[in-house]
Amino acid sequence: MTKYHTYIFTTYLNASHAIRWIKGTGQAHPHTYEIRYSFHLNKDKLIQFNEIEEAIEKILKPFNNQFLNEVKPFDKTNPTLENLTNFLCDSFSEELEKANCSLDEISVSESPMRTYKITLN
Repeated sequence: MTKYHTYIFTTYLNASHAIRWIKGTGQAHPHTYEIRYSFHLNKDKLIQFNEIEEAIEKILKPFNNQFLNEVKPFDKTNPTLENLTNFLCDSFSEELEKANCSLDEISVSESPMRTYKITLN
């Protein structure tokens, strides 16, 4: 039997956005995004959870309590749930690699009924 060991963390981001459509920009509205991400260690070792959490919070800090449309990269990229999740996936992956970990999956919920998920191999 092979065991696969995964950590699952959850964090939150409060931000607002307005989707850009072909015919204009929609109405600005707020969300409390729930961000769940799972990762595994690339080598057996102990990790300090607070270091991982601090690194992730550093990524989220520029967006917290902000209007996403005015914050890079969403000043140019449409701040959709899909684009936000993709941006966080790339950013979290890069940061976790520094801690000798690999991101397995990330999901971002903009409401209890709407979630977008990316799974990595």
